[in-house]
Amino acid sequence: MIELGKYQIMEIRRFVDFGAYLSRPGEDEEVLLPARYLPEDATVGQSLEVFVYNDSDDRPVAVTEHPYATVGEFAFLSVNAVNDVGAFMDWGLPKDLLVPYSEQKVKMRRGGIYLVYIYVDPTSNRIVASAKVEKFLGNVYPDYKPGQKVTALVTEHSDIGYKVIVENLHRGIIYSNEIFRPIELEETVTAYVKQVRPDGKIDLTLNDKARRRQDELADRILEYLDRPDAVPVGDKLAPEVIEMIFSCSKKDFKKAVGHLYRDKKIVITPEGTIAKA
Repeated sequence: MIELGKYQIMEIRRFVDFGAYLSRPGEDEEVLLPARYLPEDATVGQSLEVFVYNDSDDRPVAVTEHPYATVGEFAFLSVNAVNDVGAFMDWGLPKDLLVPYSEQKVKMRRGGIYLVYIYVDPTSNRIVASAKVEKFLGNVYPDYKPGQKVTALVTEHSDIGYKVIVENLHRGIIYSNEIFRPIELEETVTAYVKQVRPDGKIDLTLNDKARRRQDELADRILEYLDRPDAVPVGDKLAPEVIEMIFSCSKKDFKKAVGHLYRDKKIVITPEGTIAKA
């Protein structure tokens, strides 16, 4: 099935005067790739990566150009024109992206830059955008581990840091004390999960040193458990003993143990001690 608003690998099925018709391998549904996008040495059966969207007549058409964002993504886009239907945004393709008036938080102006979410309207089957981004966030509870690497779109600055959209799904924040280089609004950054809060929002850091420290501590714990002279260790161990054996605090020890347990690298015995799985 051809997916609107997505990149996909398609094969040239047949040539016509104005281009070629493509289909996904093993499928019959076809879409036109206009002649200006065809490689000079194109042949029947050749695979191409294309982006499919609606042309000016609302028919699916394939292009080899890359939009600034695809269906299911958030992006800051500028308005090229406004009429009685809505605002039309530049998203890097010949046909602009419509934001209907019903999907605008404030009345959009030509030349303005706004944060929008791109989706396929189920009623019209057209690719459109919405500035009411809140309804597209937080609908799935995040399942991330501390230290996990994610991408985040910086959307807003506040007194305590920067609000971000994590992996086009979740709300997050990078606190000011977790920022070790300049970042800007509209920038997409690589960040690391500190914690997932009960409300589903995610605390992030730009510094992966904490993640590396936790990984190193987890490795030390596993190495210790392999030692023939290892004494039983677990949550009941005194902080000074943990410090002596692993050179870390009890808090960091418990975090590393939790990480290893979630990864099924250790088991916890009925006595509360840990052992390799």
